[in-house]
Amino acid sequence: MKIGILGGTFNPVHLGHIRLAEGAVEKLCLDKLVFIPAYMPPHKPGEGMISPEDRYRMVELAVEGLAKIEVSDIEMRVKEKSYSINTVKKLKDIYGDHEIYFIAGSDYADELDTWKEIDALKKLCNFIIATRPGYKLESPPKDTRSIEIATPDISSTNIRKRIVGERGFKELVPEKVYGYIKDKRLYV
Repeated sequence: MKIGILGGTFNPVHLGHIRLAEGAVEKLCLDKLVFIPAYMPPHKPGEGMISPEDRYRMVELAVEGLAKIEVSDIEMRVKEKSYSINTVKKLKDIYGDHEIYFIAGSDYADELDTWKEIDALKKLCNFIIATRPGYKLESPPKDTRSIEIATPDISSTNIRKRIVGERGFKELVPEKVYGYIKDKRLYV
């Protein structure tokens, strides 16, 4: 079985994330792709960060009904900084000999050498760098493979700014996520 994992803050999850997941399933011929929201991301400051529970719930809503795509609370249960190396080790325990494809956006390509135990992580899984609008990838980092997936140019940061500025964002997130943000008055 080929299992893709897409980790991140998802603050909030948006249509770019969804298109990336769908494209990865298709291009990598994955049997399933698992979104893994970080409980406490080590590379992101807490500014503008909503609760892990709200971020997790939004991903759940975003993937409802999507073929081969699901969400895992593996990092939520740990309740500490979420390091990819620890998550992949746990997934290897769960999935055994199945192939794991760790998918990161090209916006992270320049930061990979700052990740905890990045060389060990690349040995545990197939490390995939997916293109992202606005982040040109000249050449993939060592021990990675790149794939091109057409995704809309959307960022969670921009969505949060739009919400604070009382500008529309409905077209940038899945419909149920939009409703959740509005109902809970998140990011205001």
